Amino acid sequence: MSNTGLSKWDVADYLKTEAEMTLYFEACLEENDPQLIAHALGDIARARGMSQLAKDTGLSRENLYKALSSNGNPSFATILKVTQALGLQLHASPR
Repeated sequence: MSNTGLSKWDVADYLKTEAEMTLYFEACLEENDPQLIAHALGDIARARGMSQLAKDTGLSRENLYKALSSNGNPSFATILKVTQALGLQLHASPR
């Protein structure tokens, strides 16, 4: 917490339902920003529990936190493992 008494806002604290997580992920996909998409997956993973995601993907918590941060650069294989473990899908549609 900073000296102002304010705490950092974290979207993961507000992603409570599957529907909210799915809508959030869809909105981030629409931005076509790879870093935003990876970060959104990290937000959803934190909302659900990073330890469970690590078990489900076979990746370490530390690697997941790093890959799914705003500065992360996960491989496409990692993105696919994470989306599958989170019960999310990537979709293609014509523009």
